[in-house]
Amino acid sequence: MAGSVNKVILIGNVGQDPEIRSFQSGGRVCNLSLATSERWKDRETNEQKERTQWHRVVVFNENLINLIEQYVKKGSKLFIEGQLETRKWTDANGQEKYSTEVVLRNFKGEMTFLDSRGENNSSMSNNENVNNDMDDKVSNDKASNSLPESIEKIDSDIDDDIPF
Repeated sequence: MAGSVNKVILIGNVGQDPEIRSFQSGGRVCNLSLATSERWKDRETNEQKERTQWHRVVVFNENLINLIEQYVKKGSKLFIEGQLETRKWTDANGQEKYSTEVVLRNFKGEMTFLDSRGENNSSMSNNENVNNDMDDKVSNDKASNSLPESIEKIDSDIDDDIPF
């Protein structure tokens, strides 16, 4: 195999308000927990079943941390794209422990807020900016039904002498 891929994509709800901490060097880190749920109907009992998985998410990107600080709270629905990382640490009793987390580093992650517009809808990745004005313009264009006029203009420009 020539290479490998370490990519995690999650869509879920934040389990508690994000925790943002500062480093002595001036940088910041954000920790949050994300719940993903799977639902199905049991064939034997015919009842609805649900299984929830909890994921630890760690964000090192300062731009994303600023958005999380402003808009994310317990219950927020997020799309997360990052990498799995396992780190080793020592607890208070001196025992070595391991934690596997979804990590969003600078230029290696993406987060999109999936709540409705009134409930903090915006998106940002490590290499793009939030632009809600463009979303508003697209929504207004759709509402004004300008699409049929542009289609009529395209139709009138089409040359019918195409040989195939």
